[in-house]
Amino acid sequence: MRKILTAYPYQTTKLYIEDARQWIGFNGKTKATQARLQGAGSVKRDAKIWEDWCKEHDYEVVFVKPMGKGLKKSAEDFKRITKWEGRTNEHSRDAAMIVFGR
Repeated sequence: MRKILTAYPYQTTKLYIEDARQWIGFNGKTKATQARLQGAGSVKRDAKIWEDWCKEHDYEVVFVKPMGKGLKKSAEDFKRITKWEGRTNEHSRDAAMIVFGR
């Protein structure tokens, strides 16, 4: 796999990753609810794994707060904002909004 990566100018690639470790939570929610919403810490662990991987492979990475991408977008709003005509789901729209306009 390393051979494939070196064939591309990956050093100039900047990765934007949503970082659940920066999530503050919702006021009034219990810790049990917050843990459930965060996938009981698995998404935090995943963010750390991605951070380590990026460092190991010399990728520039920007970790974005979960709400740093803005509120959830409906399919109609997403098409209007991005001009994307393909099908999307909530997760793909969230991911796209992390990098849209950067």
